[in-house]
Amino acid sequence: MRVTGVGHAGLFIETQVGSVLCDPWVNPAFFGSWFPFPDNGDLDWDAFGQADYLYVSHLHRDHFDAQLLSRHVRKDATVLLPDYPTDELERELAALGFTDFLRTESGVSTERDGLRLMITSLTGPSDGPIGDSALSLDDGRTVLLNQNDAHPLDIEALREFGEVHAYFTQFSGAIWWPMVYDLPAAAKREFARRKRAGQTDRALRYIDAVGAAHVFPTAGPPCFLDEDLFELNGTGAAGESIFTDQAEFLDELREARPHVAGHLLLPGAVAEFDGPHCELTHRHSEQQIAEIFGDKTRYLRGYQHRAQPALARERASRSPVPPDLLDQLKAWWEPLLKRADNICAGVGGPVRLDAGDRAIVIDFPAREVRDFDGEQCRYRLSTSAELVATCLARREVDWSNSLFLSLRFSASRVGQYNEFVYIFFKCLSEERIDYVENWYDELNDDGQDIELDGWRVQRRCPHLRADLAKFGSVENGVLTCALHGWRFELGTGRCLTSAGHEIRATELDH
Repeated sequence: MRVTGVGHAGLFIETQVGSVLCDPWVNPAFFGSWFPFPDNGDLDWDAFGQADYLYVSHLHRDHFDAQLLSRHVRKDATVLLPDYPTDELERELAALGFTDFLRTESGVSTERDGLRLMITSLTGPSDGPIGDSALSLDDGRTVLLNQNDAHPLDIEALREFGEVHAYFTQFSGAIWWPMVYDLPAAAKREFARRKRAGQTDRALRYIDAVGAAHVFPTAGPPCFLDEDLFELNGTGAAGESIFTDQAEFLDELREARPHVAGHLLLPGAVAEFDGPHCELTHRHSEQQIAEIFGDKTRYLRGYQHRAQPALARERASRSPVPPDLLDQLKAWWEPLLKRADNICAGVGGPVRLDAGDRAIVIDFPAREVRDFDGEQCRYRLSTSAELVATCLARREVDWSNSLFLSLRFSASRVGQYNEFVYIFFKCLSEERIDYVENWYDELNDDGQDIELDGWRVQRRCPHLRADLAKFGSVENGVLTCALHGWRFELGTGRCLTSAGHEIRATELDH
């Protein structure tokens, strides 16, 4: 098996029985905010586009690059399609001209022309844009697991596919917290430090659980080349950002797990596998690699200069602000609010959205969209009217996949994080809102308990049902689930991360 890194989460996998192109991304994403790091624009995309199979793990635009797929990937490639509750991914690919879809069943191994494969699909409201997935491949000699952004709960099921030789996994930040929040500088630095530590801890736990012969940190970080966002690169100008890079993570991995073989996979690097044996060849010289990571600001400034035409095209593509902006939002969102019993109850109050100088309220209890009238709002989101208008004109059904991941907004809140606020903005279609409402209706505790550090607690995390036997730890009476960093006060059962989501727990007698 031969694996070429093509940037970010992208892989080009060659075997004797077929080749697979995974998550190719080169064009700036999220309103021109995200660019692949390092630069992968000089790769031979036409050659990679001749793959026999195409795997797009999910619809986030740093994985689903419609322009690249349209221009460079052969349309008779067989698409390896994850098992998702909606058919949005298939519709988007079909609109680009793809016709041959291999529909998979989540967690079930299948064979195609001698290539054994399995896609593990995640379908909770917080999993990507209502769906994320991981790909397992076996060519008869080497087993590969491409986990990218996915956070699968059942690691044993992944291991049952076969002993993993090559493991590709996310390690860095891919969220807007805490950078966009209105916080004191010291608090923002501390929250960012905790977020980076949590990302590393989660990656290490997966590495331990998978037990692969070789580990490749992939699927991040992005870089930010618009001058307005440039200070978000890496850990930020003063430690207030979360985008640990590949070299930094590999240093952490060597210190925390010195026995693990971790490798740097840059765009164009080639890893040759024969079972547990791996040989890695870089197209970059040692000096070039040192310049990318050791003199990152200089490298990014050069990349920024090359990116100016792309940034200009993105800015020119934005929509003008219509005079009836509020009326159009009302017509779009109010019918959805009427279908969203769980979301409206979960938010439990009005949320303020500032579109430039226009202050709008989404009143979840009343299920209406109207002008702000001075009422208290626990959540406030602020961005330019131009970006709201563009999301409106494009009917962006998932604002996490457009506005929020762009980091071109600011936020403030009173009290705890409320996941239902952002879930609503990810579900701006009847198809999505109905799926998520049904998901919440069916979500329940399975009744199983485990013993963990002196406590008997429910086995499944109240957030997204992660197995706390694998991802839970207790310190000073507070349980932390490492999958997403959610924390619970065991003495009271209260969730410290978000409103609701109580946990069942009893302290054991000593």
